[in-house]
Amino acid sequence: MLLVDAAASEQLGVGLAGVVQAGDVITLSGPLGAGKTSIARGLLAALGLEDEAPSPTFAIVQPYAPPETRLPVMHVDLYRIERIDELDELGLDEARGDSVLLIEWPERAPGRWSDALALTLDFAPDGGRRLTATVPTAWEGRWPLT
Repeated sequence: MLLVDAAASEQLGVGLAGVVQAGDVITLSGPLGAGKTSIARGLLAALGLEDEAPSPTFAIVQPYAPPETRLPVMHVDLYRIERIDELDELGLDEARGDSVLLIEWPERAPGRWSDALALTLDFAPDGGRRLTATVPTAWEGRWPLT
């Protein structure tokens, strides 16, 4: 799938918000500037977040909960994670039961979320972004977005 600009990436996030459920994990991979946070911002806005979602690069985990958003969401950026055992301190496994986990840089925790909708962005030659998806069984019927 080709995303022609940041607005298209945000629109993909809006579409995801229409089908996401508590317990879902969406991972976002790709180089710096590829649009991972744009997708997250679109999803969070469509779930009701009124302010623009900050990148959680420094906070690592940015939680959102009703009434701020329709569903609890943990927006996670693993870019600064250096050791896999640091993940246990974040409480993501506990939060997953009633939240959506939106995880940027999942390659810092290989194999951790094998049942995630795994979205990978890369730069396209024309300046847009190429999106590829690995779709788990739990997402059948929800992906591709219509």
